[in-house]
Amino acid sequence: MAAIGSRAEAVPEPGAGAPRVVALGGGHGLYASLSALRLLTPQLTAVVTVADDGGSSGRLREQFDVLPPGDLRMALSALCDDSAWGHLWREAMQHRFSTLPGSSGELDGHAMGNLLLLSLWQLLDDPVAGLDWASQLLKARGRVLPMAVDPLVVSGWVRDQQGASRRITGQARLATAERVERISLEPAEARACPEALEAIRAADWLVLGPGSWYTSVIPHLLLPDLREAICSSAARVCVCMNLAMERRETAGLGAVGHLEVLERYAPGLEIDAVVADPSALSDPQGFDAAVRERGARLVSQSLRRRRGEDVHSHLRLAAAYQEAMGLPEEPALSPPAAPHD
Repeated sequence: MAAIGSRAEAVPEPGAGAPRVVALGGGHGLYASLSALRLLTPQLTAVVTVADDGGSSGRLREQFDVLPPGDLRMALSALCDDSAWGHLWREAMQHRFSTLPGSSGELDGHAMGNLLLLSLWQLLDDPVAGLDWASQLLKARGRVLPMAVDPLVVSGWVRDQQGASRRITGQARLATAERVERISLEPAEARACPEALEAIRAADWLVLGPGSWYTSVIPHLLLPDLREAICSSAARVCVCMNLAMERRETAGLGAVGHLEVLERYAPGLEIDAVVADPSALSDPQGFDAAVRERGARLVSQSLRRRRGEDVHSHLRLAAAYQEAMGLPEEPALSPPAAPHD
């Protein structure tokens, strides 16, 4: 076992011939993507946003001056091994403490996984080392890395119904705002995680989305070093669209608008494949044409866990990624039947 302060060995061992995939995002969207991609390759790396300032993550960030652990914890949970060990640790990582009725305490609302990561970061004084050791504990099928080595602050400009524009600062507030027009990060020249840059440059596929477009996906394109690595990588790029594309921050944006926002923040980005659920598209034919105009291929499949529910089925999403990346078909990942009520 490595000494305290040193890096854990990278996990897991690469699978022969499996594609090297880097998924970029945060929150529930990245959780869904990782839950699907882990079925396709062991050479999987999550690059996670670190701008969260709400809830347990926000409190720990403010009190201990650390990266907000929540999105990193969720990514680790998505990669937990499928054994009884992995299932238990997935539940433990997501468990939130709650005191008895009528009482309150410092642990209220904290996720156990956030506290575990905080402990490892304080022991090792290295966020990547802490994440690698947590991966070993969870027997994670992949590696989880922060997009930057310092906490970030995201701000956005929104336009109200009267046409006035105002600035909103903080991911938690921005995620619930409507009609975001543009965003920025502070510090603008934050240090990208070197291991994340290395993974992106060595990848066969980069996956952007699903997730909150302005607060989970676009931030990766705002760090100069990270954007340059994404746009100059020899990897092919797959964009996964959301199941609810015109809510809150992306109200009025539309499916094609989502692609245009990516291009606005990363003009050199070349998209090779787009995964979307046709039920989420107001104009499926028009969107298909827009995707083809960009030289990309649209994989349009039912991706919902249940009809009317804006939650991805990890099996359906895995089958869609498999088709988008041209990977050999596996019977277990053939597209499931349409979602039931």
